[in-house]
Amino acid sequence: MAANFAVNNIRDFEFIIQEWLPTEGVFNYPQFADYYSKDDIKSVLGPILKMCKEVIEPTNDDGENNPISFVDGKVITPKSFGPLFHKLQSEGWGTSNIDNSPDAMVLPEMLYAAVWELIASANPAFMPYVLLTSGAADLIQSYGDEKLKAMFLPKMMDGTWAGTMCLTEPSAGSDVGDILSKAYPTDDPRIFKIKGNKIFITGGDNDFTENIIHLYLARVEGSKPGTGGISLFVVPKYWVNEDGSFEDNDFQTTGVEHKMGLHGSVTASLAAGEEGNCRGWLLGIDPRNNEGKGEGMPQMFQMMNLARMETGHMALSCIINAFANARDNAKERVQGRPFTDPRAGRVAIINHEDIKRTLMMGKAHIEAIRAMMYRLYLAFDQRHRDPDPAVRKAANDLIEMTTPLCKAYPSDEGWWLIGEAIQTYGGYGFCSEYPVGQLATDMKIYSIWEGTNFIQSLDLVGRKMNMKGGSVFAAWVQEMVDFCEANKGNATFTKEFANMDKALNAYKEMLKILGENSKTNPSLIPLYSRRILTATSQLFCGRQILDQGLVADKRAKEVGAEHFDYDFYSGKVATAKYYVRNVVPNVWAVAEIVIDADTSAIDVPTAVFEY
Repeated sequence: MAANFAVNNIRDFEFIIQEWLPTEGVFNYPQFADYYSKDDIKSVLGPILKMCKEVIEPTNDDGENNPISFVDGKVITPKSFGPLFHKLQSEGWGTSNIDNSPDAMVLPEMLYAAVWELIASANPAFMPYVLLTSGAADLIQSYGDEKLKAMFLPKMMDGTWAGTMCLTEPSAGSDVGDILSKAYPTDDPRIFKIKGNKIFITGGDNDFTENIIHLYLARVEGSKPGTGGISLFVVPKYWVNEDGSFEDNDFQTTGVEHKMGLHGSVTASLAAGEEGNCRGWLLGIDPRNNEGKGEGMPQMFQMMNLARMETGHMALSCIINAFANARDNAKERVQGRPFTDPRAGRVAIINHEDIKRTLMMGKAHIEAIRAMMYRLYLAFDQRHRDPDPAVRKAANDLIEMTTPLCKAYPSDEGWWLIGEAIQTYGGYGFCSEYPVGQLATDMKIYSIWEGTNFIQSLDLVGRKMNMKGGSVFAAWVQEMVDFCEANKGNATFTKEFANMDKALNAYKEMLKILGENSKTNPSLIPLYSRRILTATSQLFCGRQILDQGLVADKRAKEVGAEHFDYDFYSGKVATAKYYVRNVVPNVWAVAEIVIDADTSAIDVPTAVFEY
């Protein structure tokens, strides 16, 4: 299958960071003020774009042509992956960007997100090695003592060692509280013997780093049942002695999965303590000194919440490359004559109405989803570094409220959106010589990773909407109402703001009726939660893309039709109109369905599915 990185410009990133989001405050934070400004976007992202085409794209082909294998108990990865991992880590595009020491030279979160959106688009199978190492290092940085930090962080940040998170077991997937892995005390109160099995561990082994540091969930003997008794341990593949030397840690890879996509990414099964000699360092409080309560799940959720953002963003990365390839193919492929002038000569298919609709649908979704996600990346910078507690609180509320949307919406929509990109190729799209089919199979896992999208929808409806007595959610909705009220008189977007107003009213009525009905039939919540998450995402994306449209409309009028940037700005206006008039109406369609409260899907006996 031929990989092809077809993204050819960074203009939307420049618009987001330089013209749309209020980023001046971020660039003025002490950690960035002497190094970066809004004017540096092109100097940072331009070379990344070039590297993606010239260096990273070939590794994508390598991953497809030489997928990971498991031979004589050892994992073999594509030969190009190790050098790429070390290149990105050593050049500062990887784990070192999480360094939170005051003098660390790191990128703002929103700018770093743009860097790895491009890298993930060029090779989706490669990125988990970097992202999981970063997530594991972040947990050690947050919860480890100074000794653990000194032992592990330098070599994780420079790429000498990799990292993973180990949750899933054969008997416990989403129901993490049922894990069977055990931890037994030793003479050292920090060190426990670990015994258990983990499956579906992305990046769980490789052949290009000296060691792999696993963040491993297990239950200390005697702890509380369920998630409340789980603890988190730093369990290296090779035990690290006080002097930095290695010894065997009784930690084995027992197999790898053969997946429908991401063929260069290892998904491993792992066994800890088969000989009774696996050791790990406890992070946080010993549950034996804490009424049997472990801190593992809250700690792990720090990593998982960031991983949920990254998972949704990787889905977006696949979508953008799929439609860039579809666009290029549509520009080059000549077939058919104009519908309105059958006697005219044959034209490139990009001129046909349905192809233009398909490309606009992709462009509108990409820009709306990206707007949603970068609004949150700005909030990550604010939450981490702003000196004003009120700003940090507002940023945290926005992140908490919107993370399920950023994970689930792109990874749900990406499957059918990439299917539409394949459709533009006609029969060629079904052939492995063309790249979009690979993107479809690569991205499917994202709706499953880091808590399935059904779990994300329950998190939204069951927890996020009720945070702090529902005040955070109420304020989140009110902000959209206020935005629409303030701009409904705009002449360019009269219809669009009317649509948003209609969608918001339908959405509020839907939640009111759902709340009333669910008191008598609680199963309505899981029955409709995924559709509610989709509608919620479309509302929030509509608000963001309309905000971009307002900025772009103003700029288009300022520069005029002869300006080199006019097509970009007018395209922004068009995508805002398309999204709000063709996607946002689904909000009131969902509202009607939820208000109707049809329960036929759950009322029938399971036997009917035999026919």
